[in-house]
Amino acid sequence: MYNRAVLAAYDAFVVGFSNSVAWKCPSRLLVGFYNENVSAEHLDVGVGTGYFLDKCRFPVSSPRLTLVDLNSNCLRATARRVRRHHPSYDLAGLHLANALGPLDLGEAKFGSIGVNYVLHCLPGGLSSGDQASKSDLFRNLKPWLRPGGVLFGATILGAGVKHGFLARKLMDVYNAKGIFSNRSDSAEGLRAALGQHFEVASLRVVGCVALFSARGSGPA
Repeated sequence: MYNRAVLAAYDAFVVGFSNSVAWKCPSRLLVGFYNENVSAEHLDVGVGTGYFLDKCRFPVSSPRLTLVDLNSNCLRATARRVRRHHPSYDLAGLHLANALGPLDLGEAKFGSIGVNYVLHCLPGGLSSGDQASKSDLFRNLKPWLRPGGVLFGATILGAGVKHGFLARKLMDVYNAKGIFSNRSDSAEGLRAALGQHFEVASLRVVGCVALFSARGSGPA
């Protein structure tokens, strides 16, 4: 769905309006979460419009920034927005990829990997027993972390949180259209999915949104 027209309106509707009014998690908190976790060598998966990469503070003036997305429109829009950081991406195929499958990023390793607002759009559930498991994202990204690196992100929960009137309406519409697939996504399920792959994970819920981070190799 992320064509040029949608991307042009995304920041105003999602970042500006929906995050604050519907999901009750203002975007300034998500920018702050990026500031807490982003490193000098950062991989961003599911880049959207690049809003958070544009607004966050990297710990160095010239970070090594790599972009991965399934949508070339998102890659182009984000690459233009953060061109001052000279991001690495290849529309011929290298980073135009589905992160639920194996990734080929060469010899690269990263101190941080961001998956902001990605999980609630992925098909399937959070349990490893689901036919389509969102936890495959963590399994596929873990090998690209440096020792001591952090994977972090935020996702809109469909279960176990209080949804106001607008949040319920948007959830219904987005799930019906296949934009979201998160009716059963809960904080408990997310915590368990992170625990399958990482030794240390933290999670906090703000409104309808779970902010999470994880480090370490996790159980076999």
